[in-house]
Amino acid sequence: MHGERNSKSMETVKIKVAARGDEYAPVVPVIVPDLSEVREFAARLHAEGVAWAGEAFGWPAEYNPERPEPPLDSKMTFTPADFCIGESRIWFFSLMWEGGKDAEPAEFLDDSNVIGKQQAE
Repeated sequence: MHGERNSKSMETVKIKVAARGDEYAPVVPVIVPDLSEVREFAARLHAEGVAWAGEAFGWPAEYNPERPEPPLDSKMTFTPADFCIGESRIWFFSLMWEGGKDAEPAEFLDDSNVIGKQQAE
């Protein structure tokens, strides 16, 4: 199975969940994957070069291969391949092969709501 979960590749962290307004923001435990394993998974999808969407490491994820046509309103000459996993405003990680399919991808990690690791009980 794509992005299979195991105890070595997962970490429990505390996430502050934004509420409407400036009211109470609950803190909940969330399991996030090890980024090195996410990178390996994305690299395998990128090597296959086939669009994919599903669940990986317990999170929604998708991969889109490079396309020859440029993005709308862009000076780029092609649409780069991209991979993303997670949920915006909770935990999110993405890779984009801006320099072409053979270049190293640019990374973006939004873990701004992660406030700490969950202590084992």
